[in-house]
Amino acid sequence: MRITKYTHACVRLEQDGRVLVIDPGTWSEPASLDGADAVLVTHEHADHIDVLRLAGLGVPVYAPADADIPRLETIGVSSGTEFTAAGFRVRAVGGRHAFIYDGEPDCANLGYVVDESVYHPGDSLHVPEQPVETLLVPAQGSWMKTAEVIDFVKAIEPQRAFPIHDAQINDRGLNSVNVWLAESTDSGYRYLAPGESL
Repeated sequence: MRITKYTHACVRLEQDGRVLVIDPGTWSEPASLDGADAVLVTHEHADHIDVLRLAGLGVPVYAPADADIPRLETIGVSSGTEFTAAGFRVRAVGGRHAFIYDGEPDCANLGYVVDESVYHPGDSLHVPEQPVETLLVPAQGSWMKTAEVIDFVKAIEPQRAFPIHDAQINDRGLNSVNVWLAESTDSGYRYLAPGESL
């Protein structure tokens, strides 16, 4: 499976000519959706979903059943649901967005385990029950601190981990987060710049 990271939380998965895109938000490059067969959206915030772009795309868009996404037809899924999107097997896990302060924001947030190997948690640090080979790690957010991210990676024990959710952090801060995660976890952590694939 080819994994390409785009700006912020957007990731493109490709295998055997099939393309699945996760969280193409308003900060993500439009090219992330070129040739997409399906889209997974973890939650309703604009940094994870560009409603106007997706409305004109004409492919299935899967999102939490409880998400408030006006002007876009989505296929609602719930935690524990298993389905196929663009030929990839997907399991939805988790359920709620992490709190920032005083219980806010509170919205539906699903993480997605794709082909039982790649996990995108959206805006949460939910640890799925099944093993994960490749973890897409939120690197920064107003809803977390670095110590929680390190504990999240250690709890999952992936074979490899790559940062997402990093567009609000400058280069100096990003370098610091990358060093902490690489040195504090035994996860094969590696930074991928927007547009970089593996």
